[in-house]
Amino acid sequence: MAKNFKCWPDQWPKTLHYPERPVHAFLEDTAERVPNRIAIHFGGMVLTYLELKTLVDHFASALLAHGVQKGERVAIHLPNMPQFAVAYYATMKLGAVFTPLNPLLAPREVSYQLNDSGAETLISLDLLFPGIQSVIADTPVKRVISTSIADCYNALIAPLKPLGKLPVPDTLDMIELIRDHPAEPPAADIEIDKDLAHLAYTGGTTGVSKGVMLTHRNVVCNTIQFGCWFNGAQIEVKNERVELVYPEGVDPVRDRPVARDRETALVVVPWFHAMGTVGYLNNMVSGGTTMVVFPRFDPKEYIEGVNKFSATTLGGAPQLYVPLVNMPDFEQYDLSGVKLIASGAAPLPGAVLDAMRKSFSSSVVIEAYGMTECAMGATANPPILELTRVGSVGLPVFDTEVKVVDVVTGEDLPPGSEGEICIRGPQVMAGYWQRPDATAEVLKNGWLYSGDIGREDEDGYFFITDRKKDMIIYKGYNVYPREIEEVLYTHPAVEMCAVLGKPDAQAGEIPVAFVQLKKDAETAADELMAHVNAQVAAYKKLREIIFVETVPVSAAGKVLKRELKEQLTA
Repeated sequence: MAKNFKCWPDQWPKTLHYPERPVHAFLEDTAERVPNRIAIHFGGMVLTYLELKTLVDHFASALLAHGVQKGERVAIHLPNMPQFAVAYYATMKLGAVFTPLNPLLAPREVSYQLNDSGAETLISLDLLFPGIQSVIADTPVKRVISTSIADCYNALIAPLKPLGKLPVPDTLDMIELIRDHPAEPPAADIEIDKDLAHLAYTGGTTGVSKGVMLTHRNVVCNTIQFGCWFNGAQIEVKNERVELVYPEGVDPVRDRPVARDRETALVVVPWFHAMGTVGYLNNMVSGGTTMVVFPRFDPKEYIEGVNKFSATTLGGAPQLYVPLVNMPDFEQYDLSGVKLIASGAAPLPGAVLDAMRKSFSSSVVIEAYGMTECAMGATANPPILELTRVGSVGLPVFDTEVKVVDVVTGEDLPPGSEGEICIRGPQVMAGYWQRPDATAEVLKNGWLYSGDIGREDEDGYFFITDRKKDMIIYKGYNVYPREIEEVLYTHPAVEMCAVLGKPDAQAGEIPVAFVQLKKDAETAADELMAHVNAQVAAYKKLREIIFVETVPVSAAGKVLKRELKEQLTA
C-alpha cells in the first residue's frame, strides 16, 4: 500500500537527506553555529551552547580516565537538570551507551535494569542515590558518580534556593571530575548503523520492561524527522556543516511554525523518557532552541514561565495539560506568544484538547504518536492549523510508513478498518536487548508491530483507538477503553480516569472505570455511569465506578493500568 500524500504540507520535502553523523554531532554543530546562544535556563543558572559543549568535553575526558569504554552502558539516574545533558552527550561522545533510569523507580526495579543492561557506570543525584544504594552491590556497577541540584547555584543565588548539597560517600563527584580533567576527549570511532546510542527500557506499564536497542542512526534520523516536520526544511551537509534548505521564496521565520536558533521551549518532559531524550533534548539542541528546564512539574510555575521566558513552544504528555486547563485562573494568562504545542506519549482527551484550543488561540496544537521502539515518534499532525485533524495523531513523518493489519490474520486492512498499527522507517529499533524471541514477536519483515489499535482515514491520517493488550472482551465483543474514557472526560467533575476490564464469570470481562475527581467536585457513581452509558452501545456500558484520590501515571504521563489491574484482582 503506497503512502498517502494527499494532505502532505505544501513545499515540505517528501524524503530527507540524513547526515552520516553520531548523536553528539547535534551539540557540536550548534555550539559552532551559535556559540553564545543560551542553551539551558535552570533555576536562575544559564549555559550557552559553547559552555555546554565545553562541560561535555571535560566530563567525557573524566569518564575515559576512569575506564569508561566504547560500548559500555552508562546509567543516568537524574531528573531534568544541566548535569543530565552533560552526562548524556559525554556518553555519546565516547561511543558508550546511554541507559536511562527513571528517578521514581523502586530499588528492585533499578536493580533489574542495571543487571539486565550490564551497566558499569551509574550517574545519580545526591537526593536519589541513598534510596537505591542498598542494591548497587548486587549489580555490575563499578563506579558511581554523584551530583547535586545545589551544584547549579552560585553563592549569591544559593540563599534563594534552600537546597544544600548532600554528602554521598564512596562516590565520585561529578563537578570535581569536570574541574579536574581537560576538555580534550579523543574522538570515538562510531559506526552509526551498528553502534548503540541508547538502551532505553520500555515503561513496563503492562509487564516487565525490556531494553530497546537504538543505534546512532535510529536516534539521529528520528531527531531530524521531527525537527524538519516542524520547520519544513530539507537537510544538506555543506563543508561539513549541516544546513537547512528551503524552497525558493520561503522565509523560514515568517513562513514556518518554528525556525532554527530562534525558539524558546519550556522543557518538563523527563529526559530519561524516549519523548524527552529525542524530542526535548536532541531535537532542541539540533534546532538551537533555548531550553527552560524544570526538574519537576508545577502548573503555576510552568504557566508563569511562558511569559517570564517568552516561550514559543510547549510540549508534553496529556498529564501536563490536564492540570493546566483546570487551573481556576488559567484563562487569565497571556499565552499569545506560544506558536506550537505538541502532545504525545498518551491519548489527549478530546475535552482537554478543546480547552487548549480555546486558551492557546494563537497556537497550533497538535498530537503525535510513537513509542520507545521507534526512538520516539512515527506520526504527527502537520504543524499547520488547517491541516491538523482533531482526534488524530496525524500523518507518518518523513520516510516512515504506517499500516493497519488484522489482529488475528495479520492481513493489511484498507482505510477505515480498525486493527494493529505497524511502523516501518529508519527510526525503528534494532531489537530488544538479549531477547531474540521478544524481538521476533514485534519485528516482522521490516515492520514494527506496535500493539496499538488504530485506523487510517481516506486522507492518510491515523487514529489510535487503544492498546491491543488493554482491549476488553465482553461476551465476545471487543470493547476499547479509550472510547469510554473519552466520554467520561466530557463530564465536568472528572479530572482523570482509566477504564479496565474486570474478570467476570458470565461476561468474560466487564468495563470498570477508575475516576479521579476535580478538586471540590462531587458526583455519584450512578450519575457517572448514566452519563457514559447513554452515549455508548449496550455491550460497552460501564458496570462499575471506583473513585480514587489519584489515577497513577508514569513519569512519561502514561496511566499505569498494571497497578489498577492489581487493585481489581486483589
